[in-house]
Amino acid sequence: MFVFKPPETTIEPTPRRIRVRLGRTLVADSTRALLLDEINEHGFPTYFLPYDDVRPGVLADHAPGRWSVVAGGRRADDAAWTDDRFEQLRGHVTFSWETLDWYEEDEQVFVHARSPRHRVDTMHSSRRVRVLIDGVEVANSTRPVLLFETHLPTRYYLPFADVRTELLTAGETVSRCPYKGVARYWSHPLLADAAWSYPDPIAEIPKIRDLLCFYNERVDIELDGEPQPRPVTPFS
Repeated sequence: MFVFKPPETTIEPTPRRIRVRLGRTLVADSTRALLLDEINEHGFPTYFLPYDDVRPGVLADHAPGRWSVVAGGRRADDAAWTDDRFEQLRGHVTFSWETLDWYEEDEQVFVHARSPRHRVDTMHSSRRVRVLIDGVEVANSTRPVLLFETHLPTRYYLPFADVRTELLTAGETVSRCPYKGVARYWSHPLLADAAWSYPDPIAEIPKIRDLLCFYNERVDIELDGEPQPRPVTPFS
């Protein structure tokens, strides 16, 4: 059975130009950023930028290790901070990914920084995938796209034609992944947000467009007739 194990935390320079904006106003611009690559109780990957690469005057209301960000007539409270766990990060600051906009080179990145140790691969397959909820078959397909993502179980993306969509209802939940794009969710009467799809995935992952994927952690999946154990992940 797959059990999630957080990867080792690392800090390394990034060759990417990193910029941070509050609205339309640039608050930081660096080619000397450090990537704090972690997935644990402290958070997700993020960049730390040298103080010298932060626009003067944008850090306000200083508390120990934390600031509000003020720029362009806008204000983001408690939106910048340091991390005293690591000597390498002295003299560097990071910003909130929820209230400010981040860019790697000229492309906006959402949710958190992309780890160079994190990989996503998709492959067409002819293996039979059955999905059951409370013993009732919800999907049956021999043309899945298998998605292999570092630190996570294999995901099975299925054509909607192979799913009993009359058992599902499109929900209002939306999530964003820096490696795949914006996901929209589907619910079953017995299981809210049981599955998701990417109507418009990022350019690097085109094969999952308009396919449906169920949470292995929450439904029963058979692969080539063999029941698959439910993995243990942060999504369990």
